[in-house]
Amino acid sequence: MSDAPLVALRGIWKVFESVTVLRGVDFDIYPGQVHALLGGNGSGKSTMVKIISGAYQPTAGTIEIGGVPTVLSTPSEAHAHGIYMVPQEPHIFPNLTVMENLTTGLQGDAAEIARRARDIAHDIGLNADFAAPGGELSIANQQLVEIVRGLLRNAKVLILDEPTSSLTRREVASLATQMHNLKSRGIGLLFISHRLNEVLELTDHIKVLRDGGFVLTAPASELTTDMLVEAMLPAGFTPPAATADRQIRRDGEAAVLSVAGLCSQVFRDVSFEVFPGEVVGISGVVGSGRTELAEAIYGIDTDATGAVTIAGVAAPRRTPQICQELGLAYVPEDRHAHGIFLALPCAQTISSSVLSLGRSRFMSEAREVAMAARFVERLRIKLASPLQVARTLSGGNQQKIVLAKTLAPEPRVIILDEPTRGIDARARQDVYRIIRELTADGVGVVVISSEVGEIAEVSDRIMVMKRGRLTELPAGVKGIEQISAATFDANGGVSA
Repeated sequence: MSDAPLVALRGIWKVFESVTVLRGVDFDIYPGQVHALLGGNGSGKSTMVKIISGAYQPTAGTIEIGGVPTVLSTPSEAHAHGIYMVPQEPHIFPNLTVMENLTTGLQGDAAEIARRARDIAHDIGLNADFAAPGGELSIANQQLVEIVRGLLRNAKVLILDEPTSSLTRREVASLATQMHNLKSRGIGLLFISHRLNEVLELTDHIKVLRDGGFVLTAPASELTTDMLVEAMLPAGFTPPAATADRQIRRDGEAAVLSVAGLCSQVFRDVSFEVFPGEVVGISGVVGSGRTELAEAIYGIDTDATGAVTIAGVAAPRRTPQICQELGLAYVPEDRHAHGIFLALPCAQTISSSVLSLGRSRFMSEAREVAMAARFVERLRIKLASPLQVARTLSGGNQQKIVLAKTLAPEPRVIILDEPTRGIDARARQDVYRIIRELTADGVGVVVISSEVGEIAEVSDRIMVMKRGRLTELPAGVKGIEQISAATFDANGGVSA
C-alpha cells in the first residue's frame, strides 16, 4: 500500500438548512485497497459519497487529491481528477452499441479509444458483443461497462454504490475477481453496501458513520456482522422480535386478493390468494418473473391474461388507478419510479395519493403537514420537518416517504417489491414493524424479495417464483436452507 492516499477528506462538515449531516469527518482512500463505507439511513453516508464525487460541496473542510487541496464543484471535475462513480442503477443507453456506451463523450482517435476500451474490458472480465445494443446487457455487465468507462477516463478511484444489489451469487463471485484485478492496477475502491457479509468478504477496511460522525474504523478481518450492526444502530436500540407463527385464515373469510390463471410472456398460470392480516412472501432471483407478476396484478402490464379479484370485486380491466380505488397498493422496487417528488416538500408526496383518488379536491398545507407528521412518527422518518424537500433525504428515508404515500389512502392489500433494498438494519426493522402493524389492522401484504432471510422472517406463507412458475411451499417450511433450496439450483448456481 502506498503511504499517500489518493483522496483524503479532512474535517468535512455539511449542513442543509438547519440540519447538520456531517460533523468534521476525515476519510482516506488508498491505492490498491477496498474501503467500505457503512451507515444507517440519515447517517450522512450518501452525503459524503456525493461530496467525494463532486455532486455536493462541503460546508467546511478540505478535499485533498494526491496531497493537493482541491475543490470539486461538479461530477465532471471529479472525473477530471480521477474519481468515478459506478451508480447502483447503471446509466446505459439501450439503443447505442456497447462500444458506443463505453466511448461516448471521449475526444481523440476513435480507433485508439476503441482499442483501449477492448483491452480494459478484457482485463476486468467484460465479455460482451461490442456491436450489440447496450439494452441487451445483463445488470452485471452494465456495471462492468460503467467501470470500463471510468478506467477509460483514467479513474484512480472508483465508487461502487450497492454493486451487488441486483446480482446473482455467481455474479457476486465474479465481481470479487474483478475487484481484485482493479486492486492490482492500483485503483482505490470505495464500496457501499448494506449486505454486511459481502462487505466483510470483499473489503479491506471498514468505516461506519452514525449521526454524521465515524463510530467505528477497523480492518475488515477484525470485524463481524454483529459488530457492524451494533455500530450502525443507535445506543440502546433493540430490534423488535420476529413474529411468531400465527393462525391467520379464519373459516369463511374472503380473500382480499385473489389471482387465478394469470399469464404473461414472462410467467404462466399463476394462482394464489391473500387473506386479511397475513403476509405472503414471494421468493425468487432476479429474472424469475416476480416483479412482472406484481406489475400484471397492478395493471401496469395490460397484456397479461387471467382473473384478479380485489377485496371481493373482479377487476378484469386493471389500471393502477382502478386498483388503488379498489384498495390495492403497490410499492415497486424503484422508489423514484413510484412518484416521489424530489423537488417538493415530503408532505406533498405523502398527500398526493389521497388527492389522486379524488377523496379530497384540495388539502391545506396545515392538513398536509398533520397527515405527514403522523407517518413521520409512525415510520420513524428522519427529517427536520414534513416541509423538508425530499431530495435532501437519505435513500432509506426516501423509501419511507414512498411507503407513507402508499399507506395514506388506507389500502386493503399492499404489494411490496424489495421493500428493504438499499436500506440499513434499523430502517429494515422499521419496515418489518410496519408490516406487522398493517397485518394487525387486517391488511393483506405481499412481500416480494430476493433475500431469503427476509422472506423467512416476515412471511406467514411462502411462495417461490422460478422459471415463470409460482409454487407455494408446504406449511411450516420457513427455514432459510429450505427456502434457498427451493429458490436456487442444487448445484449452487442461480436459477431464474
